[in-house]
Amino acid sequence: MTKPVTKKNWLKKISGIAAISVILAGCASQPQAVDEDNDPLEGLNRAVFGFNQVIDTWFLRPAATLYRGLMPPPIQEGIHNMLANLSSPVILLNDILQGEGERAGDTIARFAINSTVGVLGFGDPASEMGYKKHKEDFGQTLAVWGAGEGPYIVLPIFGPSNPRDTVGLVVDYFTDPINIWANNTDRENHMIGRSIVSAVDSRAYYYDAIEDIRTNSLDPYASYRSFYRQNRDAEIMNNDGPKAKKAPNLSFDYDAPAPGDEELTEAR
Repeated sequence: MTKPVTKKNWLKKISGIAAISVILAGCASQPQAVDEDNDPLEGLNRAVFGFNQVIDTWFLRPAATLYRGLMPPPIQEGIHNMLANLSSPVILLNDILQGEGERAGDTIARFAINSTVGVLGFGDPASEMGYKKHKEDFGQTLAVWGAGEGPYIVLPIFGPSNPRDTVGLVVDYFTDPINIWANNTDRENHMIGRSIVSAVDSRAYYYDAIEDIRTNSLDPYASYRSFYRQNRDAEIMNNDGPKAKKAPNLSFDYDAPAPGDEELTEAR
């Protein structure tokens, strides 16, 4: 049965998410450890990392290998583009929350052009027209608002993170229009399917870089932690300089982490 989406229920859900975000971001704003690794849970994190490696070895890596073997590179690129295009509404929301008017305009233009001329996002003519691709999420928004990252943590399945970005994952999930639609029309299978395709696409996209770490790194755990923070720093600073605190100043510390859509190392 279809679940009715009412304005009241929607406002309640968003209000709850906002309240939780502020509380958890406050927890992440505690003074950073003197240790530059800021990894007080390293023992537990390494155990979770090991679990994730098992999942990768038995499921993701074989799936990505098969995917790369069956799908010609242009098709892989098209699927990657389509998945990125579907994330445009979440990116737009966070552009707005960060006060990034120009980037918000680029996101709208990219979504409109790629969804039409690019055939539902399979192609990326918007980039050729000068509308540069970028990634935004609520974890970055919290950083712009002044929230500190907190200690490094490794999440089961999701991998490298921290309290601030974990909050961001939750908020992005509940504000994604596709998830809202699926949750309220009993089409949760659509979300599951999208998540599986996204996981395989991401693993295939970064296949060579991940294999390089597995093969050549003396400590893959430390390598992932380092890449994660470097890439997240670059995302938060828009790859050129710190973002101005244009949104509400929560007076939290600032630090950084997280691998973005086009980072970790160019794997293609």
